[in-house]
Amino acid sequence: METPLDYYKKHLTKYQAEVKTLKKRLTKLSFFRVLVFVATGLALYLFFERWQIALVLGLVGAGVFLYLLSKYTDAKHLRDFNKALVNINEDEIEIASGNFHDRADGKTFENPSHQYSLDIDLFGRGSFFQYTNRTTINEGTQQLAQALLANKTDGIKVRQEAIKELASKPEWRQFYTASASLIKVEIPAKLIINWLKDYQSFLPKAIKWLPIGFSAISVLMSVLTIFNWIENQMAIVYWLLFGLAISGVYVKKINQLSSNTDRLKDTFRQYAVLLDYIEKETFTSELLLEKQSKIQSENEKASHIFKRLSKSLGALDNRNNFLGAIFGNGLFLMDIRNSYNIEMWIESYASKVSDWFEVVSFFDAYNSLGNFAFNHPEYVFPHIRNNNCVIRATNLGHPLLDSDKRVPSDLSINEEQFFIVTGANMAGKSTFLRTVSLHILMANMGLPVCATSSEYTPVKLITSMRTSDSLTDDSSYFFSELSRLKYIVDAIQKESYFIVLDEILKGTNSTDKAIGSKKFVEKLVASKATGIIATHDLSLCDIETELDDVKNYYFDAEIINDELFFDYKLKQGICQNMNASFLLKKMEIV
Repeated sequence: METPLDYYKKHLTKYQAEVKTLKKRLTKLSFFRVLVFVATGLALYLFFERWQIALVLGLVGAGVFLYLLSKYTDAKHLRDFNKALVNINEDEIEIASGNFHDRADGKTFENPSHQYSLDIDLFGRGSFFQYTNRTTINEGTQQLAQALLANKTDGIKVRQEAIKELASKPEWRQFYTASASLIKVEIPAKLIINWLKDYQSFLPKAIKWLPIGFSAISVLMSVLTIFNWIENQMAIVYWLLFGLAISGVYVKKINQLSSNTDRLKDTFRQYAVLLDYIEKETFTSELLLEKQSKIQSENEKASHIFKRLSKSLGALDNRNNFLGAIFGNGLFLMDIRNSYNIEMWIESYASKVSDWFEVVSFFDAYNSLGNFAFNHPEYVFPHIRNNNCVIRATNLGHPLLDSDKRVPSDLSINEEQFFIVTGANMAGKSTFLRTVSLHILMANMGLPVCATSSEYTPVKLITSMRTSDSLTDDSSYFFSELSRLKYIVDAIQKESYFIVLDEILKGTNSTDKAIGSKKFVEKLVASKATGIIATHDLSLCDIETELDDVKNYYFDAEIINDELFFDYKLKQGICQNMNASFLLKKMEIV
């Protein structure tokens, strides 16, 4: 069976060979273009006095040159496309080896007020986002971050099916990503959408026919002038000046439109390409079909609509060519024609653009999730249940740990149960808490989880694992922690959460901490909350004898031949071996 790594290596070799072949083709086409240019120039020189032959040779030479230029442009685009595919597969091979810490880390998406974003290495260096993210569009990156932060428990099966389907389409995903990466955009989609919605047209509807009629008269006058059927040869010049005067009436507003749209054309060109990929692909899962239908509801495909606008934007951009601007506007009123086409497009489609942008961004984000599922065929999609067992997983591990170093554990926790986890320093408590948290997060997103089996009753996640004081807000560490615990207590009054806590009340003395921690856990259990708390305070474990819904688990450490050993296995009971004193002596601190 072909592994993901085998796939990437095979396709890396394939695309590298394509790039090499296309480089040779580009060299040949460049040589032939120069040859045709020189040959045409020589022919014009030799037959200069026989202008009829020179004209024919010039036209033929120009036609061949333009044909070769077109072929060169196509080959160059294909080369760049294959180079992008090479980069994609090289990146996947690097990430598979653990080298992903130089990628975008999404640190800006961290929110201390969120239910869990600060606690579980979701963003930042070495984070789940950094490991998973393959987006190429800013809006796609934002959608991926929003999906990680959504904490949604409905529609999981629908998301699972969409991710499974995208996982089965590695070539389509890579083509989509490669095409998106070839076009660099300047303006965020949100600003474009707002500009389109607020845009006020300046050209009257009736002006549509003016450029058509004016162009027809210009062509007729040109023909009559060439064949000397107009006695006054300056008539065509006066007509050109008249056309420039008409264009000049709107030149200020056309300049403003051109300035605004100049930076938009690459965005629309990029989205047209990506919409085309979405339209042409066959999907079967409910969510992907729903998104695809949003761009297929029109009589004309969304990609064609975007291409039409992109063409008009490009035509308006040609006004920067001096000769084109003079003769184009003087004889054909090109600025007015192109501006009118753009304004009619905005009037017709401005309200729909946001939906089309959202679909493109959705696929950009979900391609990252499909890629994650493809990269981990050994992971399992949780079986979604609706019973009293929240998580029943075998060989549950942390997805960011190397599989050779990962030590999985079995976990079975029911609704309204609370686990107290004790253990020595570095024995694996915090990693276990993040493992469980990521299981819930990934399961809710529709992703496969790092386990050999998983049954899951959907539940929202809330955590308190990392708290910091704030000099800006004039709040102490202890007050910040209390505020976080209050936030959790208030949240569970409104809806069910799976609570994950790591060593709470660290900002007070040990006696006060023990009393406070016990009262807090008792309150959570009385509120019928479900969750896990890790602690060094063994007195907290006494709650198990008082409350049936509380269970004790631990991670162990052993000192053998004056060396410290961890097995990182979750066991039922209370930890008896602590290692702080041993480590202080071992490191010659005391």
